[in-house]
Amino acid sequence: MLNETVVTLQGWVGSQVALRQAGEAAVASFRVACTPRRFNRRTGEWVDGTTQWYTVNAWRGLADTCAASLRSGDPVLVHGRLSVHTWVNSSGVEVTGYEVEAQLVGHDLNRGTSSFTRTQRQEQPAGVGDRPRSDGAAA
Repeated sequence: MLNETVVTLQGWVGSQVALRQAGEAAVASFRVACTPRRFNRRTGEWVDGTTQWYTVNAWRGLADTCAASLRSGDPVLVHGRLSVHTWVNSSGVEVTGYEVEAQLVGHDLNRGTSSFTRTQRQEQPAGVGDRPRSDGAAA
């Protein structure tokens, strides 16, 4: 993970979660809107900044739990790797999009309550996912 930009977003789910298969892996994609709020001391009021939109992609088990847990309008925290993509749209305008490959996703408990249910992981065949031990012995 050298030279990667890792971010934590605090925002609101702005779309339904779309679950799809990419080869053998499940991928959940959804949009998150982040709108900063600042207190203006001169006026004594809170002011919304410009909303930034991010596409979030969650893979494998995280994809399944995002699809089962998140709904449009939910307050969320997303932590993952940021990538920026630039392209020219059909109108000939250069557009920049921000994507986050999620490592962690959760509800923002500053905004409400949530109920947690542990998911059962499928057992893997022997040897799959085993890490070698540091002493060289079999795991």
